[in-house]
Amino acid sequence: MPDEIDPAETLLEAADPRFFARPWIFVRGAPAMKFLPPEGPPEIAFAGRSNVGKSSLINALLGRKGLARTTNTPGRTQELNFFVPDGYGGETTELPPIALVDMPGYGYAKAPKDQVDAWTRLVFSYLRGRVSLKRVFLLVDARHGIKPNDAEVMGLLDKAAVSYQIVLTKIDKIKAPAIPKLIEATAAAIAKRPAAFPRILSTSSEKGVGLDDLKAEIQSLAD
Repeated sequence: MPDEIDPAETLLEAADPRFFARPWIFVRGAPAMKFLPPEGPPEIAFAGRSNVGKSSLINALLGRKGLARTTNTPGRTQELNFFVPDGYGGETTELPPIALVDMPGYGYAKAPKDQVDAWTRLVFSYLRGRVSLKRVFLLVDARHGIKPNDAEVMGLLDKAAVSYQIVLTKIDKIKAPAIPKLIEATAAAIAKRPAAFPRILSTSSEKGVGLDDLKAEIQSLAD
């Protein structure tokens, strides 16, 4: 009997050079809905608590150190930041095959309330109204698991019927025997959530763990 084929491996074997073989560039930061780029290519958004390692993961994924801004001050990202593979648009007017969106972090208690409210309105206006948004990767720190404000965001995503997938970050920071238990507990937490994609990804931007799996998921969403 032939071995079972891993869909992620199949996707990686057929890697599309339009995606991760090209350099990626920052194209726009949108502080309000009116500044969003025109809808066209499929969009994949990255969301998560402040200091979850979102910018570091995007930089590692795209192979561009410093492309997504990292900071030691949680809550600094205040815009929807759009990234696309280089070489599209301009004179060719050819649309990129996909866009990645770095969303403002949530859950930073020290930010002023009016600032937090503005971020929240921007983020969820985007989630509810963006037809080209295919999935949100919801990043969860492996050291802490799903926190109450993560669950709150999942509830809003469920209500908005926006597909989302849990991506555990900093997986290298916990001991290997604890990883299966963490994945099992996370799967149980999302089992009855209608918009949650069941497959959980484990990553480490520092060690490069899980980046190929994440690339395969992204490519599948753009195909």
